[in-house]
Amino acid sequence: MFVSEALGMNEKGHLTVGGCDCVDLAYQYGTPLYVLDEGTIRKNCRSYRNAMESCYGSGGIALYASKALSCKAICRIAQEEGLGLDVVSGGELYTAHIIGFPMDRIYFHGNNKTRDEIRMGLELGVGRFVVDNWEELQILNQIAGEMGSKARTAFRIKPGIDAHTHDFVKTGQIDSKFGFALENGEAADIIGKAFQMPNIDIQGVHCHIGSQIFDIAPFELAARVMLGFMAEVKTRYGLEINELNLGGGFGIRYIPEHDPLAYDLYIKAVSKVVSGECKRLDLKIPYIVMEPGRSIVASAGITLYTVGSVKNIKNVRTYVSVDGGMTDNPRYALYGSRYEAFAADRPAAKRTSLVTIAGRCCESGDILIKDIQMPPLKAGDLLAVAATGAYNYSMSSNYNRVPRPPVILIRDGNSAVIIKREDYADITRNDCDYPF
Repeated sequence: MFVSEALGMNEKGHLTVGGCDCVDLAYQYGTPLYVLDEGTIRKNCRSYRNAMESCYGSGGIALYASKALSCKAICRIAQEEGLGLDVVSGGELYTAHIIGFPMDRIYFHGNNKTRDEIRMGLELGVGRFVVDNWEELQILNQIAGEMGSKARTAFRIKPGIDAHTHDFVKTGQIDSKFGFALENGEAADIIGKAFQMPNIDIQGVHCHIGSQIFDIAPFELAARVMLGFMAEVKTRYGLEINELNLGGGFGIRYIPEHDPLAYDLYIKAVSKVVSGECKRLDLKIPYIVMEPGRSIVASAGITLYTVGSVKNIKNVRTYVSVDGGMTDNPRYALYGSRYEAFAADRPAAKRTSLVTIAGRCCESGDILIKDIQMPPLKAGDLLAVAATGAYNYSMSSNYNRVPRPPVILIRDGNSAVIIKREDYADITRNDCDYPF
C-alpha cells in the first residue's frame, strides 16, 4: 500500500511515519511540515556502506550527496554511519565543517566554484576537488601555490552515456554543462595539462550519468568507459590514476509503479565490471567511490499539508489547494515529477475522486500532483505527500515571501525539530530600508 517502509498505519487508521501518528505531528508542529524517519536514513546508509565493504573491502567509500538535503543533523548521521560527503557549494562545505565532519572524506563538486570557495576548501583540507573546467583548474593551481600546498584533485568526465531519464537530470552526455567530454578529446587533454602543474595532485576521475535511474546497465557501461579512459591516460602519460568515482543517480520509488532494485545489486554488478575490466586492461583496481543522495533520504521523508479549498470545475478538473506548494516542493514545476499522496487520517480509504493537488503560490504552474485518485477531500483535511526527503527542503524558496516549513526528525517514536520553521521576521531579516 505504501511507497516507503517509513510509512504505516496505526490502530486509529491514521498514517504513521517512523511510528509517529501524522495527525498528531500536524497538530503539534503545524503544516506544512517536513518529516523524516531517522531509522530509514540510517538503514539506507548502512546498505551502501555494507555493499561497498563487501565488494571492495577498504578499497572504496560511499559519499552522501548532500545537495539532496543538507543540514547539520543529516551530515551528523552520515558521519556516524561511516559515509563520506559530496558537497557542491561553500554553504554545504561550511555545514559539514561546523559539525566536525572529517574533511578528508569530503569531495568538493561544482561546475563554477568561486575563488572564495576554492580557497575555503584548501584551507579546510577537503579530500578532493572534483575539477569541472579549465578555468577552475588554473585557479586551483594558483591558489594552492600561494598557500604552499598541493590540491588533491579528481576530474569530472562526461562518458557519453544516455541514462534514459529526464533531460534536466541527464549529466553524462556531451551536451551537458558539467565536466570534460571524452568524444572530442578534451578529457585526455585536461589530464595532460594538470599533469604539468606543480600544485595539482591528480588522484581520480569522476562521472555522473544522471538521476532517478532504474537500470543497472548504464552504470556498468559507465564503469567500462571510465576504466578504458584510465587505461588511455596510463598509456599516453604514464600516469595510473588511483581512484574512480562513479557518482550516484540510483532510482527510488515515488509512486507504486516504480520498481527500483536493491542498491547493493547495483554495486555488486559494477564491482564485477571493475574487476574484469581492470584485469583485461592491465590496471590495478582503483579506489571506488559512489555518491548516493536521493536514495538515502527521499524515502525517509513525507510532507504534511492542510487542505484549504476544493474547487470543482465541472467537466474540467477538481483542484485541491493546500497550504504549501512549489515553495516547499518545486519538482513538479521543474521536472513534472510524480508523487503518491494520502489522506493522513484515513490512508486506506477508497479513492473515488480524481483531483489535482495545487499549491498556494500565485503561479498557474504551482502544482504538487496532477491527476491523482484520492478519497473525497474537504477544507481542513490533512494530506501527506510521500518520498519528499530529497530535493524538497533543499530546493525550497521564499517565493511570494512564503516562510519555509520546519523539518522534523523521528527517532524511536520521538520527534524533534532539526530545522526551525521560518517566520516573517526571517524573511525580512536581510532587507534594508529604502536608502534614498
